[in-house]
Amino acid sequence: MIQKITQDIKVSIKTRFEDAFVSKGKLQYAFSYIIRIENKGKDVVQLKSRHWKIKDALNDIDMVFGEGVIGKKPVINPGSLHTYSSGCILLSPFGAMSGYYEMVNFNTTEKFKVSIPSFKLSAPFSMN
Repeated sequence: MIQKITQDIKVSIKTRFEDAFVSKGKLQYAFSYIIRIENKGKDVVQLKSRHWKIKDALNDIDMVFGEGVIGKKPVINPGSLHTYSSGCILLSPFGAMSGYYEMVNFNTTEKFKVSIPSFKLSAPFSMN
């Protein structure tokens, strides 16, 4: 599990290779990931948006920006956490993702960024 703490917010990530399939004549690789966002601070925070950089082994880079995560903008109380799962499709059997969440501190109304550490996506058969 990959983990990183930014401004008292701990982000933990676990990945999984799901399957390979052909779509529109191209071999594609499906990956899922579970992300756990834990508030280790003393203030209530809310996740407002996400920013992803997704890179595959072919050096194709996809930038993804959007509100919240999976249709939600979770409020995370001190000592609480929010967990969600999502996924991506790559054109190669391995790649990596990284990014950040934009959050707001309810006590100070300050906006801040929480790093999403870089994590690898690897099909088991592609590893040495």
